Amino acid sequence: MINIAILGYGNLGKGIEKAVLKNPDMKLAAIFTRRDPKTLTTKSAAPVLNVSEIESWQGKIDVLILCGGSATDLPEQTPKYAKMFNVVDSFDTHAKIPTHFKNVDEASRANKKTAAISVGWDPGMFSLNRLYANCIMPDGCDYTFWGKGVSQGHSDAVRRIEGVLDARQYTIPIESALEAVRAGKNPKLTTREKHKRECFVVLKEGADPKKVEQQIVTMPNYFDEYDTTVHFITKEELDKNHSGIPHGGFVIRCGETSPNVKHVIEYSLKLDSNPEFTTSVLIAYARAIYRLNKEGNYGAKTVFDIAPSYLSPKTHQELISTML
Repeated sequence: MINIAILGYGNLGKGIEKAVLKNPDMKLAAIFTRRDPKTLTTKSAAPVLNVSEIESWQGKIDVLILCGGSATDLPEQTPKYAKMFNVVDSFDTHAKIPTHFKNVDEASRANKKTAAISVGWDPGMFSLNRLYANCIMPDGCDYTFWGKGVSQGHSDAVRRIEGVLDARQYTIPIESALEAVRAGKNPKLTTREKHKRECFVVLKEGADPKKVEQQIVTMPNYFDEYDTTVHFITKEELDKNHSGIPHGGFVIRCGETSPNVKHVIEYSLKLDSNPEFTTSVLIAYARAIYRLNKEGNYGAKTVFDIAPSYLSPKTHQELISTML
């Protein structure tokens, strides 16, 4: 039985709680929160504790899953807790992944811990499919489209802006670009030509909408390279019309294996719940991290570094008998 703990009980933390129940080789050992534990209503029997108590749980947790945001939480939390526990996170600021990997690798390796960073569907499952397609078709072009859907990381980044009470951010593919790629035309597309972003924002009383909008549309790594529309709405409108968290997207590689012999590889996802799917991926990689650590394989890992068989509760013989 793999003892799993959660740090953070937002959408991801609640998804982990559900995902653990789907995996009979796992048990939810504890939920850690920065809030007053008495204010949380959970669906499991696991104890809910303040994060100040987490150090005393060393030796009682096999894998700690970090459910904070990529903008401010994970760059600090993952290296910190990788010194104490085997950890998994969903850090998704693509441009900063190399630095994040280095920091986590140093912390975990020095303390004989194992960590998986940037786990989810992108980065994560989409990353694997980009790699596979590149290996199979070295002569080609990659394209990734996200949405239409709610981005948890971008929504969280908007909520961190001073004056914002709540927010949802939708990533929307530009249909003409998607059609050109699927047709094998290999178009050269800028970031702005592939997607647009749409934000629905609830302001705190007295907040300046112009100032908030300017901070959103100029935010580096999140919005500055996209055409972004910001709508200011009431909390009631947000709850009524934007309570779901759907998402999805496409990874496509177009290429040739010989002159005029063209191929298109496409992997797609359509998700009713972004956090529930993401946490299902996190749980599978938590199993892998547990196994790797038991083998003495320490340090930070990405989805590129972990063999698929480590993700499955099935034995090697079961896998080759039923899935190969």
